[in-house]
Amino acid sequence: MAGVSRANGHRFKGLQTTESGVPAKLRPDPDKWAFDLDEALGAVFGYHADIPEDAFTASTLGQEREGNAILIDDRGHLLTIGYLATEADEVTLSDVEDTQFSARVVGYDQVTGLGLLRADSPLDRRPMTLGSVDDLRVGDEAVAAAGGGLDFAMVVSVVSKREFAGYWEYLLDEAVFTSPPHPRWSGAALISRRGVLVAVGSLYVQDSLPGEQTRPGNMFVPVELLHPIFEDMTATGRAARPPRPWLGMFGAEVEDRVVIAGLTDDGPADDAGLKVGDLVLGVAGEPVGGLSDFYRAVWALGPAGVEVPLDVYRDGELVHVAVHSADRRAFLKTPNRH
Repeated sequence: MAGVSRANGHRFKGLQTTESGVPAKLRPDPDKWAFDLDEALGAVFGYHADIPEDAFTASTLGQEREGNAILIDDRGHLLTIGYLATEADEVTLSDVEDTQFSARVVGYDQVTGLGLLRADSPLDRRPMTLGSVDDLRVGDEAVAAAGGGLDFAMVVSVVSKREFAGYWEYLLDEAVFTSPPHPRWSGAALISRRGVLVAVGSLYVQDSLPGEQTRPGNMFVPVELLHPIFEDMTATGRAARPPRPWLGMFGAEVEDRVVIAGLTDDGPADDAGLKVGDLVLGVAGEPVGGLSDFYRAVWALGPAGVEVPLDVYRDGELVHVAVHSADRRAFLKTPNRH
């Protein structure tokens, strides 16, 4: 993804959308939802941030980040997806009337994938109540909402709830998958029938259904992952847990095996001599299968800094490589919290 200047699901080319928002036939009818839809949608703001050219994630996540953020309390805290906030500092928010407000990044959490902001001035909107994805069942309808009010809200179906492993060393025990895909999914709000926020938009996916079935949609991160880390995030900008070991590699699953599809330049895996195309067979002498098994095996060895012994298959030979892991945050610019 080198050379990316703008990223993160804003007006994604190829998805059905119009300049005035999502198609009218896909928007929710306020009379058919048992809560004040306009009030709930008013808590969803458009998000824009410019990232320094020399930021670690500038070439992969873009220097211009656009998406959404959701007001969650009376202190002006807003929840978004973490990659929008990573290495960002000053943020511009826009409400349903396109009035702009300034905000700052409080912090972002690599484990959950969530980001937290704080507005610089009162937003004069009612915060959205946080719920839980436990309230959602497969087959339920929900509202996926981007900033801009009803024009950018869409009725979606919950098509699956399952584990998600991301190629960037990321794992959720349970994520929510919806369809059809929202054209502005990054940081979008997933609102249940009860009118509460249950998840935050993360990805456009081709496989919202598990197995061999395919259906395009979005992956959402459960909001209840915020509860255990919220106070730490507001106080220090990060969760009070030991950082996980980070290898700086991008993995792909091929027949329940992990293949190295990319490496971070000068990252731990690159420095250790791993190569694109290496097939990872084991961690610390124990066999591993797909990405989930691989990540759990690496993280079980200890916190960031631990040595990670890998068994890899390369050019017909078994190769043993020891990777000195790192704290991913050490490579990132930290937000100015004042």
